[in-house]
Amino acid sequence: MTDPDGRPIVAELGRPETPEETWARKDAARRSRREHQTAFNLVLALIASLGIVLFLVLVVVRPDQTVDRSVDYQQIASQAKVPGVELAAPDLPKGFSSNRADFQDGSSDQVRVWTVGLVTPDRQYIGLQQGIDANASWVSNQLDQRPATGVRTIAGTKWTVYDRRDEGKDAGNHAYSLVTTIDRNTIVLSGTADDDSFETVAKAVTEQFSR
Repeated sequence: MTDPDGRPIVAELGRPETPEETWARKDAARRSRREHQTAFNLVLALIASLGIVLFLVLVVVRPDQTVDRSVDYQQIASQAKVPGVELAAPDLPKGFSSNRADFQDGSSDQVRVWTVGLVTPDRQYIGLQQGIDANASWVSNQLDQRPATGVRTIAGTKWTVYDRRDEGKDAGNHAYSLVTTIDRNTIVLSGTADDDSFETVAKAVTEQFSR
């Protein structure tokens, strides 16, 4: 329906819109579209943020957890090209496994380092690091610059002890450490395992380098 001038009559008004009413109606429609788009964008952003958080929870490993994977550290050691040096790859009893094995040809202290992550039968952790021609600075860095707390002799080999178990979770994977030097190799064992597990690994390392 139109008025005599051909302008459409608005049913709610019973007459044609004035220019001001037309502008107000269109402006309200524009605001409504903008508000709807803003709310939609906020929902999308929230979904994306939740997706990122879920990804981090599922993928990123927490420091106090062992990585649930297994590697053949002895095979990796045998394939490593390190002339004149035997890499520590001790024979361990059934129940022990490894979740890491890698060689770094020169750390920040200019020390070549062989690292093996060991998981004990009761799911505790012992990290084995072999510093080749290591210096005192490298050893100190591996132990968070903490002082020694004692000495243990295992299978005829003297190990320096760094016991931080009284620090609880603050000690992380350095709750207990053993350090010894065999020829050119400085061996650092650090982790959360009990004394028996540390003794098992330390004895196996000594036996390997005594052969």
